[in-house]
Amino acid sequence: MITNKKGILQQVIGIILCLALLGSCGCGKSSTEDHFRSWEVRGGQSSSIRYSSLDQIDTSNVSELQQAWVYHTGDADTAKNSQIQANSIIIDNTLYGTSPSMKVFAVDAATGSEKWVFNPFPDSAEIVHWLNVNRGATYWQDGQDRRILFTAGPTLYALNAEDGTPIEAFGQEGKASLKQGLNERAEELYVSATSPGIVYEDLMIVGSRVSEGSDAAPGDIRAFNVRSGELEWVFHTIPRPGEFGYDSWEDPDAWKQVGGANSWAGMALDKQRGIVYVPTGSASPDFYGGNRTGDNLFANSLLALDAATGERIWHFQTVHHDLWDRDLPSPPALVSVKRNGRVIDAVAQTAKTGFVFLFDRVTGEPLFSVKEQPVPTESNLEGEQLSPTQPVPVKPKPFMRQHMDSTMVNPFVSQDVHADLKKQLSSLNHDHLFEPPSLRGTLMFPGFDGGAEWGGSAFDPETGILYVNSNEVPWIMTMVPTGSQSESGTTSNEETPFKVGRQTYMTNCIACHGPDRRGGGNNPSLIGVGDRYSPSEMLDLINSGRRMMPGFNHLPESRKKAIVNFLIDKKHYEVDPQSDKKELSDSRGALPYAMTGYNKFRTPEGYPAVSPPWGTLNAINLNTGKYEWRIPLGEYDELKERGIPPTGTENYGGPVVTAGGLVFIAATRDQKIRAFNKRTGDLLWEEELPAAGYATPSVYEIDGRQYLVIACGGGKLGTTSGDEYMAFALPAGNG
Repeated sequence: MITNKKGILQQVIGIILCLALLGSCGCGKSSTEDHFRSWEVRGGQSSSIRYSSLDQIDTSNVSELQQAWVYHTGDADTAKNSQIQANSIIIDNTLYGTSPSMKVFAVDAATGSEKWVFNPFPDSAEIVHWLNVNRGATYWQDGQDRRILFTAGPTLYALNAEDGTPIEAFGQEGKASLKQGLNERAEELYVSATSPGIVYEDLMIVGSRVSEGSDAAPGDIRAFNVRSGELEWVFHTIPRPGEFGYDSWEDPDAWKQVGGANSWAGMALDKQRGIVYVPTGSASPDFYGGNRTGDNLFANSLLALDAATGERIWHFQTVHHDLWDRDLPSPPALVSVKRNGRVIDAVAQTAKTGFVFLFDRVTGEPLFSVKEQPVPTESNLEGEQLSPTQPVPVKPKPFMRQHMDSTMVNPFVSQDVHADLKKQLSSLNHDHLFEPPSLRGTLMFPGFDGGAEWGGSAFDPETGILYVNSNEVPWIMTMVPTGSQSESGTTSNEETPFKVGRQTYMTNCIACHGPDRRGGGNNPSLIGVGDRYSPSEMLDLINSGRRMMPGFNHLPESRKKAIVNFLIDKKHYEVDPQSDKKELSDSRGALPYAMTGYNKFRTPEGYPAVSPPWGTLNAINLNTGKYEWRIPLGEYDELKERGIPPTGTENYGGPVVTAGGLVFIAATRDQKIRAFNKRTGDLLWEEELPAAGYATPSVYEIDGRQYLVIACGGGKLGTTSGDEYMAFALPAGNG
């Protein structure tokens, strides 16, 4: 038990407050979730506010935190940049998590001792085909029937929570296909999921991850029966004839040909009202919209759906006709705010652009006005038609800079480098947040990874403050014609044996791996790929995909073999370029333009080309729309040694906030987890992790002792991969 009198008082106040907010936060049935004392759902509660009413760890003693236990999953792979992005869930003293190779495990939440492990890919060759990042699992219970649901590859699994064995009555021996309810062409396309679904009564509501190219499957939202695995309802994110939003696509057959508009980030649920809030991403392909003219509902939208039926209640589109990959990157937070003396149930959605959109949870009315602002509409890409306006909220102000000019170039470089960076900036289109993609090159600031990212935000119901971390790293987007661009150093002769492979690469692979095959962002280099994989292994990867790479099974066989020949610079497969002309003409992969890759605008040393901060943590009062504080998040030791103040770093994963007055967050590339005073932003504690914690922490209590746990998976940003889940607590007897 908590013996500290101050702690008892704070806890009672927190419980009373949370009980008062039950109708507004939409929390679940169990008393533990109602009181914000356990962590039964990704994000803490179905409201996705990442808040804990536990206060044993507070501002006065957080500096005494120490490691309580560590669990090794045993399957990290630094050579392949494996990651863990999971937010653990804790139910009845058991912690459930996922591993780098997508195993699901259960451990004692007080000791870290293993209870069971389930491997969805017992065949080691199979995992190569379907491996992708995973952000956690979902729990469901009806009496003694307790289940863990999670996705791996194109499959939804249901496991017995007690021992990890598949539920035989669910689907086919514990498995249901994620391709159910999509159109016929989805059967040959990549469909998976990175984020766990959310449970409403006996329904498991799920989104998906699909390709971001012209080969994307539909991103429809589905609900599966938790007991049987049967499909219960489907919401079409690209509307079909007769459905609301159909006329926002100028091509009447867009629903047959265009994919994406998927919800990869996860969802929030108001259980009391039976409303699920679904953020969606862009329609595909990401950066050229000549084949999908119009505003493109319901891409880039926050959807409020009837959780029982999938019927649309309201929606708001945050980007019209997206050409910048500005997906809504995280579940919204179901919050309560004070307006004119009354409390309003609201939903707050953070965006890659640095905007926070705040809506009445029931009606969808913006609580801070949103204006349709004129934006640039001139494009030098044939067939492109941009939206003349984009929605911009008046409040809160963006939580990151949205423009970079010559006065903002990184000052910690030599004069020559500074001049070179300014020259490079001047060569790009960089005047506006919504500067169109171009052949010249366009500065992406905010970058492809935000602003806000998939870690999401944390909301404190005691104060009405929203906490969100942000990246402030510029990227460069350059478009090229797919039919005329040739790789540097190679001939464009029509008769070259690698021409077919090069053209297919330019259409399908260039955006991730670049025209020089050197990769960029989080995408690996393909230089020397023939030394790492055999031609047959490469062909398998092209067919099925791996981790963040979708499969290209839809391509004609001759084209896939031609890519292999091109990558290994050897005629391993015989390819007849005439054999697939009819098949290729019907392919969805033929686009006039492609992006050259996800390239960051950096100094020669690898730092962002813009002046700091490069990563921030922000505290925004949603009652007023004003900022309480803003601080850099993360640091570089080598810059610190030069006397440079903390610059912040790129960050992936999100914060949690507690009644003990703390904000906990890892997320940074410097491999630390930190605790800040939630009212002031002062740093109170930090600890180095065995690998970077690109995940969101979980907070829970076992036998009167409060714990904080973080997945230490690393892998992104060139950091070392890890396999640890690490838990922290106060020394025994210090609570």
